[in-house]
Order: sequence, then structure tokens, then C-alpha cells
Amino acid sequence: EKQKAAERQAEEFIKELEQEITELKRRDTELEQLSHTEDHLLQVRVPLFFHSNAVHHRTALPMLRVFSLSVDVTLDPDTANPLLILSDEGTQVTCGDTEQKLPDTPERFDDCACVLGKEGFSSGRFYYEVQVSGKIEWTLGVTTESSNRKGEITASPEDGYWTALDSPSVPLSLKQAPQKVGVFVDYEEGLVSFYDVECRSHIYSFTGQSFTEKLYPYFNPYTNDGGRNSAPLIITPVDHDK
Repeated sequence: EKQKAAERQAEEFIKELEQEITELKRRDTELEQLSHTEDHLLQVRVPLFFHSNAVHHRTALPMLRVFSLSVDVTLDPDTANPLLILSDEGTQVTCGDTEQKLPDTPERFDDCACVLGKEGFSSGRFYYEVQVSGKIEWTLGVTTESSNRKGEITASPEDGYWTALDSPSVPLSLKQAPQKVGVFVDYEEGLVSFYDVECRSHIYSFTGQSFTEKLYPYFNPYTNDGGRNSAPLIITPVDHDK
């Protein structure tokens, strides 16, 4: 019975998500029009938020956590920059001060302090959560299988990266810094969304994207910055009971 209830809940969420996608696409069109009008540039940040009532925001994220949408993500050491230190279980990453002697393979990031998840996704919907508390800099998102791993990385959709740091950067008026971030992807709909897990609120979405190859979870903990940014990025289990 619990499984059937969860499945019904998932179906209801998918319907709501499809409505949100339609609304986000409309707002994306508005943003594009505003970006060509100089007088309105300062207003661009406002439509970035998905405007809905508080109840909807509080119910959408728990429904997003339904078992059929959340996935287990582990870090792929073969893609990790030599400065990165991964936990044995592959769920935490920090940036060290000394480069490890590792083979410079095509899949490994050699300049940017980045690492990918082991499993790629080429269809369907998936969701995972990452703890970012204690950090002053970080980037999360997804990237394509063929994206550039060498030299300086431009984390933009044009280069196969959909991350919480848009390019050009988009200012977001968040009330507080997120402690845990949820990343949701709908492959067929071309949607990548970011959520503040603790506040159960939507942060930002890329809509109307066209995915043609596998997408991999992407993590960048950045350098330690003299210890100010030494906290790890931690992939955390999704709490289905919240």
C-alpha cells in the first residue's frame, strides 16, 4: 500500500512538474525579451524565481523525493582532478593542497578542481542531493559525456555544462545561502532544476534544453582558500519521509 501511495504521489508530482515546465518556458521567453531592452536589465533577476504560493513550494520538494526519482550517485575517481580528495565510499570530495600523481587520461579534469559521478543518464528523470554547508564556493550540476575536461572550464550550456553558476552569471536574490542543494533533471523535457532542500524552495531552472548524449552529475568544491572553503561537498541520501 505504501508503494502504491508513493507511486500515486509521484504521478501527481509529474503532472505538477509538467505545469511548472510550461510556466518556466513562458518566463524564459519573457527573460529573453527583457534582455534586449536596456531599461529592463535590472529587472531580469525577478522572473528567475518560480512564483507560486508557499504551500506549493513546500509540497513540491517532498514529492520530488519519491523513490522512483531519486538516484544513488557516487564519485568517479577516474575523472577527479589530482588535487581532489575523495572519500572511500565516493560520496565526499574536498580539494587538497598537493597534486596526486595520477594518469592524465582524457576523462580526467587537469586544471579545474572538478569530478563527475560514475553513472551517466540518457533518459528519464533523476534527482540527488548534495550538502554544501560550510563552503563559500562550490558548483553543482550536470555535464555531457563529451564535454571538455582539459584546461580552463567554462561552465555554460553552450559548453555542455548546466550548473548552479550560469554563464553569463545570473544574480539570484536568495534569502540565505543553501545548506543542501537538490539537483533534478528531466532528460526528455530538457530541464535542469536546482532546489534549496532545507527551505523546500526552487532556486533556478534551465528549460528548453536539447540533450543528445549522456549526462553526468558534476561537482566542483573549489580550492580551500586558506581553510575558509575546506568543507567537503557531500552527496547525501534522500530522505523519503520528509
